[in-house]
Amino acid sequence: MEHFIVSARKYRPQNFEDVVGQQAITNTLENAIKNNHLAQALLFTGPRGVGKTSCARILAKRINQESSDTDAADEDFAFNIFELDAASNNSVDDIRNLTDQVRIPPQTGKYKVYIIDEVHMLSQAAFNAFLKTLEEPPAHAIFILATTEKHKIIPTILSRCQIFDFKRIGVLDAKNYLKVIAERENITAEDDALHIIAQKADGAMRDALSIFDRVVSFSGNNLTREAVTQNLNVLDYEVYFNMTDLLLENKIPEVLMAYNDVLSKGFEGQHFISGLASHFRDLLVAKDTATISLLEVGDTIKKKYLEQASKAAMTFLLPAIDKANDCDLKYKTSKNQRLLVELCLMQLASITFDGEKKKSSNFIIPATFFTSLSPAIKKIEKVAAAAKPPAQPSQPKKAPIPAPVEDKKPSIKNIKRRTSALSLKSLSEKREVKVTSDVEENYDNHPRTPFNQEQLQDGWKKYYFKLQEQGEKNMASILLAGQPSLRQNFQIVATLPNKLMKSQLEKGRPALLRFLRERLNNYGIQITIEVNEVVEKKFAYTPHEKYQKLKEKNPLLEKLKNTFGLDI
Repeated sequence: MEHFIVSARKYRPQNFEDVVGQQAITNTLENAIKNNHLAQALLFTGPRGVGKTSCARILAKRINQESSDTDAADEDFAFNIFELDAASNNSVDDIRNLTDQVRIPPQTGKYKVYIIDEVHMLSQAAFNAFLKTLEEPPAHAIFILATTEKHKIIPTILSRCQIFDFKRIGVLDAKNYLKVIAERENITAEDDALHIIAQKADGAMRDALSIFDRVVSFSGNNLTREAVTQNLNVLDYEVYFNMTDLLLENKIPEVLMAYNDVLSKGFEGQHFISGLASHFRDLLVAKDTATISLLEVGDTIKKKYLEQASKAAMTFLLPAIDKANDCDLKYKTSKNQRLLVELCLMQLASITFDGEKKKSSNFIIPATFFTSLSPAIKKIEKVAAAAKPPAQPSQPKKAPIPAPVEDKKPSIKNIKRRTSALSLKSLSEKREVKVTSDVEENYDNHPRTPFNQEQLQDGWKKYYFKLQEQGEKNMASILLAGQPSLRQNFQIVATLPNKLMKSQLEKGRPALLRFLRERLNNYGIQITIEVNEVVEKKFAYTPHEKYQKLKEKNPLLEKLKNTFGLDI
């Protein structure tokens, strides 16, 4: 079996022409070597996997080749190149050994090149020991420092170096380089598949090559977009195109079902909503020819973006980006993250909603549901109307008769008679109103989100604190005495020590039930109250019972009582 070499090592650049995406830096170094204008201390900084160490090795090799009088293109100058990993050699002794080696001139060639990788890992004392050598190195020594975190290097080191900032490699540059490697390896690759790999690498060529090897191991010598998206666990462009079509057509049920399919594939909601916001952004830049260059996608996908951008109006895209971005920001702090994304999707589907043209089939609750409720609504209105006192017929007003001046006493006829609040008529009215208030809402179409015992305990405590704030301390103490437990089919059983507490809690059960349903987003919750005699015996009510409880915990309490002659 032939030994496999990863592409990141096999295709490491051997000259400046092979370095991808850093043309400005490679041209500067090439001209500096030709014009003999190269500094003795160089600092290469930038993200990981963009070619810092590769450029340092190429530069070290080219310096001695240019300085040699003979044709030294094939000559090995490895003895003149010294690499030091500052991550594992970051002490003062390591730097002192390096400065001792610097004094020795090279045996072949003209320069000795010292490459210090991850130089930001050096300790403070090591930096100070390196300062003098870096400021006044021998004529035959050149230092090349490489780091990913320039801000961790002390300013005195930075001031002694010529700094080269390496940038992230563009998606198109990485894709073109992957296409060259695929041709060399006799691998057939779709343009969109290579584009997805380049996007996933996030500007690092080494990561792009590692992903390329992984995908080739998965799908063989034929790279397709479907195979890449499946292996890399990324959402395909088609998901966002289909979702946007549904949003533009205001099909809310289909939108929610499509989002459910995304979740069933194992993707997180925030990953989906952030990708949807990026999709809206790409549609926005595709609407104008001046900004179409900002669309970093393949040619096939670019045609789809242009086609869908013609359907999506600016009045939809701008609010859609704002709502999707707001949902992305609130995702981490939300307690019901799925509901947050679903609510955002329903709002997005309602941006282009026209109430007059919209069909009832696009609603989640069909119009027939409200039609079926009309007989029940009419019955409730009839009962409520019967509860109202009959309207008294209006009588014409009579002109008031002025009382004689000499009569100072109030007339009995002018005093209004008071009616008793305990009349039979008032009692019947209150009874009818009570009947109407007992009509419970139909919760068949409401959510029934599963929850566990810990979430139930948390909601129970929240309602306890709410009662405390409202001043209902008696009900709060009863709630604290009850121990809720979760049973099957969302049945909650509250265990209380006596029947008196049970009767009091039954009065406040509707409000408690309403609070828990809203808190846990589950309208199938039912509460059952039980009395446990064993629990009842545990509570001490009289002073003597309290004393016995305390004596069980601390027997010395009895001796204290007898010594001082105390009473209970």
